[in-house]
Amino acid sequence: MKMFSIAIAIVILTGAMRAQAPAPPPPTDRTKATVFTAAQLQAGMAKLPADRPASSVRVFSLAPYNVGVERRMPLPQGASLHEAQAELFYVIEGAATMLTGGTLVAPTRNGTNLSGTGIEGGTRNPFQKGDFIMVPSGVPHQFVDLTSPVQVMSMYLPNPQ
Repeated sequence: MKMFSIAIAIVILTGAMRAQAPAPPPPTDRTKATVFTAAQLQAGMAKLPADRPASSVRVFSLAPYNVGVERRMPLPQGASLHEAQAELFYVIEGAATMLTGGTLVAPTRNGTNLSGTGIEGGTRNPFQKGDFIMVPSGVPHQFVDLTSPVQVMSMYLPNPQ
């Protein structure tokens, strides 16, 4: 009886944890146009945690392309470098600086991506609402100087084969 009660508790807790996470959209259908509505985006953004430096809502995945909307909080941000893809950002809300180039500090590898705690050197690129930022593959980049939340659309663009 005790094991049955524990099993029921685990099922209930697991279901509650799943209910709190934003549900990713279904895979993008390659045979027709797909719409991701403003209401869907707002609902997903409302569920993002405010205590993390960065979190995102996936909008479309049409391999090899991925599109998402990220919320960057005014907390220390990590740095990234993508070896196999460029990253295009469109600034929806906010203003800050994108530090690009230089050298990743304390890099760690995840497939063809590198993450670091920061960038040594680099070029400061201030941005604001409505701006686009293109970061070519192989270029370290990091959001810095955030004084309020920043919302950006990010799109990964694979290197030509």
